[in-house]
Amino acid sequence: MIKRIKHSLEYLLDKSSREKTSRAEETLLNDFAFSEYQNSKWDESILGNPEDASQNIYDQIQLRIGKKKTFNPYLKYMAAASILFLLGLGFFLRPNVLNQKQITFNTSSIPKSIQLSDGSKIYLAANSSFQYPEKFDGDQRTVSLVKGNAFFEVAKDKQHPFIIHSGEIQTRVVGTSFHIQLSKLNCKVIVVTGKVNVSGKGQSVDLVPNQEALFESQKLTKQMAEKAFLVNWYNEDVTLDQTTLRQVITILQYKYGVSFQYNNEHVLATPLTVFIKKDATLENVLEQINYITNLKFKVYGEIVKVD
Repeated sequence: MIKRIKHSLEYLLDKSSREKTSRAEETLLNDFAFSEYQNSKWDESILGNPEDASQNIYDQIQLRIGKKKTFNPYLKYMAAASILFLLGLGFFLRPNVLNQKQITFNTSSIPKSIQLSDGSKIYLAANSSFQYPEKFDGDQRTVSLVKGNAFFEVAKDKQHPFIIHSGEIQTRVVGTSFHIQLSKLNCKVIVVTGKVNVSGKGQSVDLVPNQEALFESQKLTKQMAEKAFLVNWYNEDVTLDQTTLRQVITILQYKYGVSFQYNNEHVLATPLTVFIKKDATLENVLEQINYITNLKFKVYGEIVKVD
């Protein structure tokens, strides 16, 4: 009986996290959590002060989904009740999981890479921020791309899905490689290998190699990806042969976390061939383009002006 309840609860929680539950299923989850809270005994010697722990749980949920809302005490108690019940079923192997250490990894003017405890490798663009646990626990491997762009090479583990929160969307995989490009206006997921599920605002799309998902203006769409994006240009040398300045600028924006400003859009059609070494600085690449096109580039922090 316990195994059946645990399986059903896991199923509904997973479905809810992907925003695929019906109103009746969400009501069932809420009623169940509140009922458990009313009938539960909180062990302060293990879990600490119930108010503080409940607040911490809710804050972590808000951080994961990337939203800032007025705090609702009713939701707080439901979160606490859920933790109590999951503890009773053995969902967590040790009490201090509630205070699992989160690490924030930031980059400045150059891309950097890190390897997570499960063997997954994350290549982070310049001017980006990524958050992950010191060690993965539980049934899922959950991380957050807080700002900027990244390329993910996720270690395969079918029993523990890898989930990335970026802005208002969630990307779910078990082992694959893909880009996530997050800006203030939109978020894009581009698949290089494997299968990927992207969801947000009650919408969901499944992607295979050469496809991308775009979340913009609260709408999630699927389309074919540009060939130039189907490589890891954070950790590989890239040759853009007989391309346009527009495409080169697009890749430089993602790799170095900068934006370009230009007075004449016609220059974007300029044809050129560019070789970008994996460890090249932005200035090195701009010098190469300047030599080919005679255009002038001036860097002002995260803005590059083209004359």
